[in-house]
Amino acid sequence: MVINLETAVEFLKSRDNFLILTHSHPDGDTLGSAFALKYALEALGKSATVRCNDTIAKKFDYLGKVCEDECAFDTLVAVDVADTKLLGKDFEEKFADRIELCIDHHGSNRMFAERTLLEANAAAACEIILEVIHALGVKPTKQIADCIYTGISTDTGCFRYSNVTPRTMRMAAEMIECGADNVTINTVMFETKTRTYVALEKLAVGGMKMFLDGKCALITVTQEMYRQSGSDESEVDAIASLPRQIEGVLVGVTMRERKDGSYKISMRSNRPINVSEICAAMGGGGHPQAAGCQVGGTLEEATETVIDNVKKYIEKI
Repeated sequence: MVINLETAVEFLKSRDNFLILTHSHPDGDTLGSAFALKYALEALGKSATVRCNDTIAKKFDYLGKVCEDECAFDTLVAVDVADTKLLGKDFEEKFADRIELCIDHHGSNRMFAERTLLEANAAAACEIILEVIHALGVKPTKQIADCIYTGISTDTGCFRYSNVTPRTMRMAAEMIECGADNVTINTVMFETKTRTYVALEKLAVGGMKMFLDGKCALITVTQEMYRQSGSDESEVDAIASLPRQIEGVLVGVTMRERKDGSYKISMRSNRPINVSEICAAMGGGGHPQAAGCQVGGTLEEATETVIDNVKKYIEKI
């Protein structure tokens, strides 16, 4: 059921021994949300642990360390997770039917948790987490501020995307006042690339294809590209924003080959395209300008499925 802020806070205050789950292929918002909530709960004398199904990029090390082992818990919380599929296969099997609270900002949330605190107008889940922290009566420390600022800045493309609101800017400013190292965070998140990522980007962009008279650009990242570049899935998120940046492109698509042969689809769009609707038609979801789904089949079959759905949407507008 959907709950309000006050009910969520009452729940958190009444419980202990928390396990906080992020989504797979973790980004700055899901990790920032999880660790900020962890530190806030610990400030209240509670126990909290963060876990993720996938490897976390080293650039996020300053946020905190996830638990890589099985651990006992009494209360299970998910943050920035719109669907149990996004937990990753192993975690979905273990935890899908045990999540007591989900804190999320995706309008496509599947309402899988016993309780869902949802604000679809929030630019980042970290905006909601900050509201929770304030309502818990916890003063944000520098550690918490770094987490919240990371989530807000990464989910807004360093405040460039259309999801930015006045509240977004006020919260970011508050976190800087609380000690967030915004200069270093922005440098690490937006201006620093590993050599392996650069090699991967070169391979991926080199194979970019254009469809629908230049309205759709598609990049494919294969397992072979990971091997050639020395990179891995923890570094690939930044590639998703590249296709949309091309002049005339309305929909940018990045297809990532998974180890099981399926493809994770990331879509980014320019207005007026709502890619959450395109991805919903393929069993996914997300935000109007950033969404995703998963598609099976060969590369050719997966590409055809994606482009057909993009074409159907564009033809309607």
